[in-house]
Amino acid sequence: MQNVLIVGAGTGGSIILELLQNLDFMKVVAIIDTDENAPGIIQAKEKGIAYGHDWRTFADDHLHIIFDVTGDALVFNELLKERPPQAVLIPGSIANLIVQLLQENHTYTKRIHAEVHKQRLIFDSIDEGMVGIDANYEIDFFNKRAAEMIGIEIEDAIGKNIKDIIPTTRLPQVFKNGKPEVNQEHFLSNNLEIVTSRFPLFDASHEIVGAFAVFKDMTEAITLATEITDLEKVQTMLEAIIHSSDDAISVVDENGYGILVNPAYTRITGLTEQEIVGKPANADISEGESIHMKVLETKNPVRGVNMRIGENNNEVIVNVAPILVDDEVKGSVGIIHDITEMRSLMNELDQARAIIRELESTNTFEDIRGQSPMISIAIEQAKLAAKSDFTVLLRGEVGSGKESFAHAIHNEGKRKFNKFIRVNCTAISSDLLETKLFGKVTNRENEQIGLFKEVNQGTLFLDEIADLSLSIQRKLLHYLKTGEIKPLDGERAIEVSVHVITATSRNLEKAMHEGKFLEELYYVLNRIAIQVPSLRSRKEDILAVAQHLLVKLNKELGMNVDTVTMEAQTLLEQYEWHGNIRELENVLSRAMIYMGQGATALEADDVKKSLFSSHQENQAMDLPAKSTLTSMMDEYERSILEKALMENDGNKSETANRLGISLRSLYYKLDKYRLF
Repeated sequence: MQNVLIVGAGTGGSIILELLQNLDFMKVVAIIDTDENAPGIIQAKEKGIAYGHDWRTFADDHLHIIFDVTGDALVFNELLKERPPQAVLIPGSIANLIVQLLQENHTYTKRIHAEVHKQRLIFDSIDEGMVGIDANYEIDFFNKRAAEMIGIEIEDAIGKNIKDIIPTTRLPQVFKNGKPEVNQEHFLSNNLEIVTSRFPLFDASHEIVGAFAVFKDMTEAITLATEITDLEKVQTMLEAIIHSSDDAISVVDENGYGILVNPAYTRITGLTEQEIVGKPANADISEGESIHMKVLETKNPVRGVNMRIGENNNEVIVNVAPILVDDEVKGSVGIIHDITEMRSLMNELDQARAIIRELESTNTFEDIRGQSPMISIAIEQAKLAAKSDFTVLLRGEVGSGKESFAHAIHNEGKRKFNKFIRVNCTAISSDLLETKLFGKVTNRENEQIGLFKEVNQGTLFLDEIADLSLSIQRKLLHYLKTGEIKPLDGERAIEVSVHVITATSRNLEKAMHEGKFLEELYYVLNRIAIQVPSLRSRKEDILAVAQHLLVKLNKELGMNVDTVTMEAQTLLEQYEWHGNIRELENVLSRAMIYMGQGATALEADDVKKSLFSSHQENQAMDLPAKSTLTSMMDEYERSILEKALMENDGNKSETANRLGISLRSLYYKLDKYRLF
């Protein structure tokens, strides 16, 4: 539990107070403001939370986090100087950014809730009763019309066994056999005659998870049939219903040719009635197969299909059912629901979450994307490793994501509020690395602090540990066994508490056999060993990984790419990815540079160009003779870029800052000199 003090009870402070009240792992100790009528103070009084005028009253050794929402530089400086040493101070600029993000998130949430409420109003306004049950035969959906027809309130029905509410129901049988029952006559316990259709409900893996019934009062149906005898009037009524729907509706005949669309269809697809009626069923599809044709062939309804249709390339969910007359297919009807706006909101929420995680300066397990068995096992092992201080060994190919695992383990553990430092054991010479890790005493009054001492109570990530010299290996082994380090030229050992996470892309067993790696150190490190799978061994995860990388690259390049087409996805999945996730990120960034201005979908041609450039990097090239100023300047610029990349461990953002150029300019130059 993290104890929090909020300084400033204005609008920002009250919003943060409301947020933290909903978090189980955060406890607001008090909220401070000189104005007793500030919104946050009033809110604290209502909820029984401590408040006051002086923050020092509540600043004790049990305080973990202080939010400064005053916007007053003097208050911030006082907090910075006099706060308890263990308390983290979050300045007003960061707090205001969090408030802004929370307000935006609140807006998006309200819009989603409004959409859900709208759907509920639709279900409650239609004339058919609807009842749904779960796998335990308990009612989990019950609309207003069903309550009126059965004679029981909605809140009294939800959660009850269906047999207790409708004793004669056949929904349990439909759940058991998985077969729909359409247009069946039925009598309720109050002798009301209804016509009902019952359907099993399946999840994404085609497992039955419930059953659903739609029913209508037969009295009304008989009356309606008596009143409407003219087929033209029936057609007019049906067309009025179809034209009033906010969802797009399309109807085709038994040969798959369009016979009817409503205005909502034109609005969503951009295609007019003249462009669809009399045309084949696949005329409106820009990506995917025709569901109408599939339904006509199988005579079975198809529900919940994701597609892209029309000139606007809108993302939709499609439900299509056959039109059966005497068990003969006379056509099919499709209901199309546009989810483009909802998808856009979800992408904006992902970007907001990515910004928040960047402010926290660390990755979490949510940033490790994929659901394949190999990555799932690695994630579960890493979560277990995060619960202890045992040394962790991450094994895997270069670029497979070992550093992300190290960050996630640190962020999940008890040391997450302390330092995390990564050391590339390959990039530093042995002598310098030994001093960098353990420190050095140059004289009695002067000591060079090592990383072990600097990161005390935090996490030290030693990347490519197989490249450590035997001398450093022995010192590392000594620390892992005793908890003590000894600076170079120092006389006494120093106790420190550091969680050590190591990683390697090399064969440690071979290095141990060759005498280049200490056997005892190997066994200590191998206590918790996690194999991070290569990207090519889990190709089913490539799309999820790519979409996660697009969020990051969009921010870096100032673009808004939110879609990977099916053809581009196929190309990505066919590639071998010897450079793993790091190579995938480079290919995606290069492909985005090739995209047209304002484009939002990553096309196959963009990926092809990027992959071709990647292949070209590995091919020998004949450099022009160094006889012109241009050629010599190009070679000099290339050498500077290579050196800057090496100094910043390949981090492109830091490299661009170091060289004083924009990130997009850096990407262009890297592509020019084949330095990806």
